[in-house]
Amino acid sequence: MTTIQRVTVAGSGVLGSQIAYQAAYRHKDVTVYDISEAAIEQAQQRIESLRARYLHDLHIDDAAFDDGLTRIHYATNLGQAVAQADLVIEAITEKPAIKHTFYQELALVAPAQTIFASNSSTLVPSMFMADTGRPEKFLNLHFANQVWLNNTAEIMGSPQTAPAVFDEVVAFAGEIGMIPIPLKKEQPGYILNSLLIPFLNAGLALWTNGVAEPQVIDKTWMKATGAPMGPFAILDMIGMRTPYHIILTKATRENDAVMLAAADKLKAMMDAGKLGAESGEGFYTYPDPAFQQSSFLQAESTDQVLAPE
Repeated sequence: MTTIQRVTVAGSGVLGSQIAYQAAYRHKDVTVYDISEAAIEQAQQRIESLRARYLHDLHIDDAAFDDGLTRIHYATNLGQAVAQADLVIEAITEKPAIKHTFYQELALVAPAQTIFASNSSTLVPSMFMADTGRPEKFLNLHFANQVWLNNTAEIMGSPQTAPAVFDEVVAFAGEIGMIPIPLKKEQPGYILNSLLIPFLNAGLALWTNGVAEPQVIDKTWMKATGAPMGPFAILDMIGMRTPYHIILTKATRENDAVMLAAADKLKAMMDAGKLGAESGEGFYTYPDPAFQQSSFLQAESTDQVLAPE
């Protein structure tokens, strides 16, 4: 067993809430930190909303889910949230400026022995290691969405991450039910997003350029490959916020007109409250999205027949 028993998850969005509950479910003592009581209330609702998925997918009962809840605490004061933390997992928005500020503030209040890990989906640890004041105890720990099912954790160190810290976090990932994926070097996007983001962007470009509508694009991919979801269903599962920020940052840097237009379309959806599965509507409506219906991939019936000659 590792020495990591007390975990603070900083950021309580879709993935932060999942990470927090999964760690608590696997018997870690967890504190969820966010910046306001309103954010904490939303976190509590997100975590409670996981109940149906855990009961259905893992075949557990309410008592087992409630047992996990007993190990979760909440805080809006960063110093209090990390006062006893063995590990802090940062799961805040994918904006470098916000992450720089967060790590500078965290470094002032966290105990010297605390390991810092970023759940960043695209950014490498060397970008922020100087902010932490402890580069040897800093690395990235990236989870896939729906952590109880898609249970991989990619571990990436910087050139200054201590090997013992890296190994400890690999072991921790296994303890909370993940399949650890150790990376040998820094790679923006890791393995998962190096493959996934170009796929999602290709779907967004087809939509933005008016080639086809999202459900048609998803249907094409699912039928032709046997995949359970297409790019737009995946975007709904992730939620719009993180893809929007990733796309906007990259498209702005590269002056990519198509992807800037795609970011605008995602922003319009967000402004309309269509955040994906978490809000009940994105490219599909939930809890019973069209892509999960048996009829989604069936050929449309036709009454046309050939007349006899």
